Amino acid sequence: MRKGTPLLWIVLLAAIVLSCSTPPRDQANQQSIQSVTPRPAKPVIVILIDSLMDEPLRKAMQQGRAPALKHLYDNGRYFPQMVSSFPTMSVTIDSTFLTGTYTDQHHVPGLVWYSDKEKRMIFYGNGPKEALKINQPQVVMDAVYHLNQVQLNKRTKTIHEELAEQGKQSASINAIVFRGKTNHILRVPPVAKGTSLPEHIKVTGPSLLSYAAFAQLDPKNNRNAQVWKKYGLNNTFTAQDLAFLIRDKKLPALTIAYFPENDMTVHKKGPAEEAGIIKADQALQEVLNTYGSWDQAVKQAVWIVMGDSGQTTVLDDRQEAKIDLRPLLQPYRIAKLSEPVSKEDQVVIMPNERMAYIYAIDSNVALPALVKQLQQEDKLDIIARKAGQDILVTAGNTTQTFSYRPGGKYIDEYGQTWHLTGNPELLDLDLKSKRIQYGKYPDVLARLYGAMHSHEGRYVVITVKPGYELVGESSPTHIGGAAHGSLHEKDSLVPLLVSGTDTRPKTLRIVDLRDWLLQLTR
Repeated sequence: MRKGTPLLWIVLLAAIVLSCSTPPRDQANQQSIQSVTPRPAKPVIVILIDSLMDEPLRKAMQQGRAPALKHLYDNGRYFPQMVSSFPTMSVTIDSTFLTGTYTDQHHVPGLVWYSDKEKRMIFYGNGPKEALKINQPQVVMDAVYHLNQVQLNKRTKTIHEELAEQGKQSASINAIVFRGKTNHILRVPPVAKGTSLPEHIKVTGPSLLSYAAFAQLDPKNNRNAQVWKKYGLNNTFTAQDLAFLIRDKKLPALTIAYFPENDMTVHKKGPAEEAGIIKADQALQEVLNTYGSWDQAVKQAVWIVMGDSGQTTVLDDRQEAKIDLRPLLQPYRIAKLSEPVSKEDQVVIMPNERMAYIYAIDSNVALPALVKQLQQEDKLDIIARKAGQDILVTAGNTTQTFSYRPGGKYIDEYGQTWHLTGNPELLDLDLKSKRIQYGKYPDVLARLYGAMHSHEGRYVVITVKPGYELVGESSPTHIGGAAHGSLHEKDSLVPLLVSGTDTRPKTLRIVDLRDWLLQLTR
């Protein structure tokens, strides 16, 4: 960020960092709303509550502090353990949710990663310390434009694109990933004036697109997109635009509404914290009230409430909890955040809280040598690299290895087949009669394989044990709070609450929700 950047602009970027953003309603959005007609079948409404977890949700409902969620629970079905994507970071999970694929197909590797094609680090937003060292207008363009229009694989259709091809409409409210087939013009907030950002950003999205300060459906909702309300990255903004569609009878076949605030609360106070769930429930109450009664809400729509990732407690000890990767990778020259990646750099470190990509950008740096140095840290529970067609796995403070690839005689609980060699305990696999049972790393073979094939370049994937998080230069930390990103079940299992249908997805994995939602809209 160049010297003299206004504080207000930093605040806007910080808001985008925490969830990502869209503009006051433009003419294209106005026309889209007017063209929506009521459907004879029940509309499907997905409420995605960031970092929603089973235990605090159950507790909040039992204590009467989440009555709206309890009403849906009492009038539906509840699945406490649905498997997320990997890395367990919102942009990757949302890409999996919308496309029904893992990272090897949708190509969004994480919140931060390195593009070998563009020879640069890519940030969709991260901590405030990093914000002072990187090109913030570029971060905004990556988060708002490139993520959806360029980096999300165009060969994998989103559910919005699929519905458009079927002649059906859909809506996205405050969701980070939203690509569709309808043209929209996002207006960049005036605070960005004087930066390299354009005044308008052209994107394709669903029929109805709402995205914080960049775009609203309800013309009165700009009051919830002010600077002191995180420019619209809040539950109230989402609830008001959703209520607007319900009240005006303009709900499309599918609406995806994102409630972002719980994530920040859990990061600060830990995974047992209920305050963020209570706030989300209050926003949901306003939405259900739009129907006149909550019973009518359940009768008139299919309601799906879900989390995206869990979070794991981070030790309340700064020296102990932070695993700094830079000393482990000496004497390699590590690329710095504040400078463009140069030919002299040998290694790029891109931490996603409890996982990280470690790139060997110098051809003289061998991946086995990187792995050997990383093994010095015994708190690393998974260290993985490509070895020909196989994924080779090891861990900190061990010489044991495990390798696997798709196809073979072993079959897992999701019907996926694998060729396995080495010590399966490294991934906590239980093998009996050629059957694979997953332990503390749910669906680890497919999820890790996806990350290992998610983008170009030579890299190692690492994750860290519960209680710890990985850091590089100026990485955000959550000491005494919680973090996510890894393959561990604490980061990976989220609840799913369904009301208004007797059906369920093929498996309890986020990757299988897309096809189920398409069935519900038929």
